[in-house]
Amino acid sequence: MKKTFALNTDPHVADVGGVELLFQPEVMGDDFMDAYQSLIDAQKSSGVSLDDLSGVDPAQLRNVSRALRDFLARLMLPESAELFTRLDVVVDGKPVESFADGAEAEAYAAEIANARVVDGLRLPDRVLVELLEWVVELFGGGNGQRPPTSSGGSAAASPPPGRRGTGVSPSMGSTRTRGR
Repeated sequence: MKKTFALNTDPHVADVGGVELLFQPEVMGDDFMDAYQSLIDAQKSSGVSLDDLSGVDPAQLRNVSRALRDFLARLMLPESAELFTRLDVVVDGKPVESFADGAEAEAYAAEIANARVVDGLRLPDRVLVELLEWVVELFGGGNGQRPPTSSGGSAAASPPPGRRGTGVSPSMGSTRTRGR
């Protein structure tokens, strides 16, 4: 008996406000776990509990956000990772220089009046969290999406949990109305 296993070869694409971020087609389990452990370690060492953000120093939150970006970038293709982790030094809302290293960006900004360091690709925190959840599902398992195999496709999905014979016909849909 022979079993063929297919590997994803096309990058996964996250369209974020019209910007396409390309993620690796496949990530080896240890690479994913190493990246994820770095994220967890950064969160723990910051002392920030994501369950209670009251009274947290904004600098600590920035460090956690940077660690999240670094985690996601480790799973992206190089061009997307570079865009995603780029830091811009801005003065009056206009970028004057870009950096890959946070310490270099901060040092440069310190030499210019009214300069500050911002992410080159600015995103709301909710989008970063959604990207995290998507990537964990995608590479950490549990998404139920597999590349097709030589047999013509993956097996059909299991039926949803619940009792059999609850008035659902495959061709007609549910004969029950929710809330009744």
